[in-house]
Amino acid sequence: MTAQSTQPHLLEPLLTWYAAHARDLPWRAPDCSPWGVLVSEVMLQQTPVARVLPVWAEWLARWPEPRDLAAVAPGEAVRAWGRLGYPRRALRLHGCAVALTERHDGAVPADLGALRALPGVGQYTAAAVGAFAFGIRAAVVDTNVRRVHARAVSGLALPAPSLTAAELTLAEALLPEDPAIAARWSVAVMELGALVCTARSPDCSRCPLAAHCTWVATGSPAYAGPPRRTQAWHGTDRQCRGVIIAELRSSARPISVGDLAEHWPDNDQFARSLSGLLSDGLVEQVEPGWLQLPGLTD
Repeated sequence: MTAQSTQPHLLEPLLTWYAAHARDLPWRAPDCSPWGVLVSEVMLQQTPVARVLPVWAEWLARWPEPRDLAAVAPGEAVRAWGRLGYPRRALRLHGCAVALTERHDGAVPADLGALRALPGVGQYTAAAVGAFAFGIRAAVVDTNVRRVHARAVSGLALPAPSLTAAELTLAEALLPEDPAIAARWSVAVMELGALVCTARSPDCSRCPLAAHCTWVATGSPAYAGPPRRTQAWHGTDRQCRGVIIAELRSSARPISVGDLAEHWPDNDQFARSLSGLLSDGLVEQVEPGWLQLPGLTD
């Protein structure tokens, strides 16, 4: 069964389902700015919607346009990132805001090539902003989309651990020709993967595509691919980095390395994590032995 032959059978039931069940999210509102869409897409990477909602609202209230964020120190972006995790995304958004201000007069460009040229904006984010902010016909392929495509079309329980060229080809083949319908298709597939066709417990009884799903038709076979990696947290360098950032975020003044080290029991791991934060530009030394978030001044 080819993607071209299945797409018409999938499109109507999915869009009907989406019209009835889509979550009311602010970055999907018709009046949301392209900047608001871009911020949401960066924040939503590897982070649940519930955690993103309040932080996104605070960011847009504080920095409604790229030039507003570009005007502050990058450390302010890291501080406002809160506990979303992967704070390098905050630096990337700040760098993106600076680039938009300097190269595009403070506006998000309605061009996929120009979007991909922005700091920290890869193929997925450029496609998502192009589709959802400007109605550009672009294949938006995230984890949820990959999983729905794998099951509904390819008959697999889960997609490959990493995005493949074949998946991109499939996504392009499934994309409706009309740009507006294509954008709605993309967001509807994402929503189905997030709410119904989930990784651990898909609810096929509620799925609008169940009657046309290759995976269901073949008996919902178990995943038979390579082992899936799970991301640990407790006791890892990631947790240690988060503790350091949290302490610096909560302080209005620089903190000594010694005081920071008291918050982590393993001295070697603390030193390694701090070195990584300094290399990533998430922390800076203001004078020997004293640290702060980047670019902040008293």
